[in-house]
Amino acid sequence: MTTTSGEDTGRLLEHFDTEVLGARLRALREARGLTLREVGGRLGISASAVSQIERGVLRPSVNRLFELVTAVDATLVDVFGSGGTDQVELSAPAPDGYVVRRAVEAEQVTLEGGVTFRRLSPGVSHDVDFFESTYPPHTVAGRQHELITHRGYEIGTVTRGELTVDFADERVVLRPGDTISYACSSPHRLSNRSDDVTVATWVIVHPGAPAPA
Repeated sequence: MTTTSGEDTGRLLEHFDTEVLGARLRALREARGLTLREVGGRLGISASAVSQIERGVLRPSVNRLFELVTAVDATLVDVFGSGGTDQVELSAPAPDGYVVRRAVEAEQVTLEGGVTFRRLSPGVSHDVDFFESTYPPHTVAGRQHELITHRGYEIGTVTRGELTVDFADERVVLRPGDTISYACSSPHRLSNRSDDVTVATWVIVHPGAPAPA
C-alpha cells in the first residue's frame, strides 16, 4: 500500500472542495460518453447547471450528488476514488494481509447545507463502501420536501444526535445506537431536526454485490 505523508494528505483533503468534486463528476460523465445535455436531461436541469457543478461554481446538495452519480451510472465510491495522481493511493489487501487508512487520510466532502460525507473504507471496493455523514442542526440532506432514490442498499447507525428518515408514508427517528436498513430505490430523505449535530455511519452495498440476507 502506498500513502502520502500526513502533511501531503492534509493538503489533499483541504482542496477536496467543490472544484475537485466537480472535476471527478465530469471525468465520470466523459468516461461514459455522456454530454452535459444528456445528463441534464436525466436530471431535469439545464446543461448549464450541470456544467456549473462540474466547474465547482455550484455546490450540489446530497440529493443532487446522488442524482448525478446515478445519471452517469456510478456510485459514491467512484466519486471519492477517481482522483488524479495526487490522490492517496489505496489497494485491496492480500488474502493474508490488511489495509489501514489513518484518520488524516479519510477523504471528505461538504455539500450544500453543510452536510459532510467522510469515506471510512480503508481499501478499494466497488461492491461495498463505508461512510460517515455529519448533519449540522436543522439541516436536510437535500431539498426540503423531496424524497430521493439512488443505487444500492444502505445500512446505517446513529452515533450522535438524532436522525430523521422520511419514507413515502412513514417517518422514522433514530437516536444513538439505533440502526436502519433499506433499499436505496425506496424514496427517502434524511434530516437532522434537532438542535445538536448528528453523526451517522453507513455501509452501502452497490448493485452487483451480494444482497444482504
